[in-house]
Amino acid sequence: MARILLCDDEKNLRDLLILALEDGGHQTQEAANGSQALKLLAEERWDLFITDLKLPDISGLELLRRAKKMAPERPVILITAHASATTAVTAMKEGAFDYLEKPFSIEDLNLIVTRSLEQGALVKENVQLKKVLKEREGQREIIANSPAMRQVLEMAGRVARTDASVLVNGESGTGKELLARFIHKSSKRAEGPFIAINCGAIPENLIESELFGHAKGAFSGAVSSRKGVFVEANGGTLLLDEIGEMPMNIQAALLRVLQERVIRPVGGTGESPVDVRVITTTNRDLIKEIEQNNFREDLYFRINVVNLTLPPLRDRVEDIPLLVTRFVEIFARQYNIPIKGIAAEAIDCLIRNPLSGNIRELQNLIEGAVSLTSGEQVELATFPEHIRREKAATKASSPASFQLPIDGINLEKFMLDIELKAINQALERAGGNKTKAAEILGMSFRSFRYRLQKLNVGD
Repeated sequence: MARILLCDDEKNLRDLLILALEDGGHQTQEAANGSQALKLLAEERWDLFITDLKLPDISGLELLRRAKKMAPERPVILITAHASATTAVTAMKEGAFDYLEKPFSIEDLNLIVTRSLEQGALVKENVQLKKVLKEREGQREIIANSPAMRQVLEMAGRVARTDASVLVNGESGTGKELLARFIHKSSKRAEGPFIAINCGAIPENLIESELFGHAKGAFSGAVSSRKGVFVEANGGTLLLDEIGEMPMNIQAALLRVLQERVIRPVGGTGESPVDVRVITTTNRDLIKEIEQNNFREDLYFRINVVNLTLPPLRDRVEDIPLLVTRFVEIFARQYNIPIKGIAAEAIDCLIRNPLSGNIRELQNLIEGAVSLTSGEQVELATFPEHIRREKAATKASSPASFQLPIDGINLEKFMLDIELKAINQALERAGGNKTKAAEILGMSFRSFRYRLQKLNVGD
């Protein structure tokens, strides 16, 4: 059942049309002039608006324009006399769905009403789809306040102005594809396509065809020719995700394409030029892969023109409150749950225990927590039990909870042991970078170096 507003200054015609529309199962309301119609259009929701082209106070064209401005997706049908049919065609160009020329039959009315409502439903669905896609795109925005991430974004913004190949390193879940999209959208290729494939998710016997395409009959099952992703990404950016998992024989073919900028489909005889900016990502140490003969050194140098490393979540804890707040907003809106925020205790838990799955795990955690929330804010209780246990363990190991053994301790040795453990963990977390390790421990580099010498750590 649709809600239909009918505007016509002839009462007899209004009564006849309302009877026919209500017999068709629709809910209707009438307006005798344009002013009444505008008031009703502004105050209530209507699925369809039917109006005469000639009204005593407002022209039908002006009424059409105002109605479409209020709700562009709502269809409008015009009623017109034969003499004004040309004007009705003009009105259709301005957004009217169709027109009924007097005299018309009830069958004609029902047919046009049905068609207009079907189109209106499709338009509404399209608007909703765009809204969902926009929200999903909002999930892909890069949120960064930590020095480590600001430095990465600054470098990414600079390299985006060029066509240099970029290798993005980072653990799983750190947002490597998101950074690649950021580079694409910040580049001169932003209007071109962005194509992403996961090199580890494609069977080895199909990856060459996936990359470069194939000719009809090139292999069993190739019943037609196919374009590869290099052709699909022409003029834009191609992301080769997890490049470290690409088979060695395909690495050789990829190297040739990157050097020559031409492709030859599998089973094809001709070559085609391609204009593609290539970004690769990996969570592997490609230098070690080269040493173990799992990755070509010449390909590594070709893709590693600019190297960007995304820090794990544990090295950018300053961003956790921002990320959590944003994810809560996104999922509360997506699931239509009236949540105003998240408890400080829950955020503190995540800061003290950064998730090993990084941002991807954090996003999934918040989605689940929002789904379980019944009050106005997300509480720690909505987190999985193992997350809450880590919070409890952190509390138990805090200085305030320390209990002196009954038979006492060697305090100096005890403190040196704690200091040594903290320094070694900071160095491990910083990947051996002493400056970063000092920052993690809240110390100046000079003080940190003094403690290294005192404890005989490292060089």
